[in-house]
Amino acid sequence: MQGKNATDALLAESFKELALRRPIEKITVKEITDRAGVIRPTFYNHFQDKYELLEWIILTELLEPIRPLIEHKMVKEALLLLFVNIEKEREFYIQAARFEGQNSFELIARGCVKGILLEILEENAADKMTKFPWLTPDRVAEYYAQSMCSIVIVWLKSGMSVSAEKLVEIYGYMMEHSITEVLFG
Repeated sequence: MQGKNATDALLAESFKELALRRPIEKITVKEITDRAGVIRPTFYNHFQDKYELLEWIILTELLEPIRPLIEHKMVKEALLLLFVNIEKEREFYIQAARFEGQNSFELIARGCVKGILLEILEENAADKMTKFPWLTPDRVAEYYAQSMCSIVIVWLKSGMSVSAEKLVEIYGYMMEHSITEVLFG
């Protein structure tokens, strides 16, 4: 497993370096493997395509580190760690946010966030949503994944004009206040 993880990380670093110079949609698997110093079949032994590699990066580098915090109800700390980790690779994630279309960064990220949230909801809170049966764990996970990804994408596309700490405060405010409060004070 160590070898697989090392190769995954090598391919991810290669992909991220290339993304700093070229739009993600123009990067080829051959370029990724050439930069990583491996042959193309090695890539396909690890990932189906570059979109699955991008998903691996999001899951491994951004979401897996915050999962234990979320599971321990430390949501603000989880968000701060998430945003700080994005800041550490600022240029890559700004480039990634520009990647739109069928396999866009936003769609991949939202699917990853939804998956993690759904797992946590199903483990901990599914039985607590009986007040509104329509509000299934899947719908709750989708709602929060969309809102979180929307904030992150806007932040990235604005050039990350506020700090990770400030973004946690802004997102917390949006989540803790009703739309009426936000719109009308």
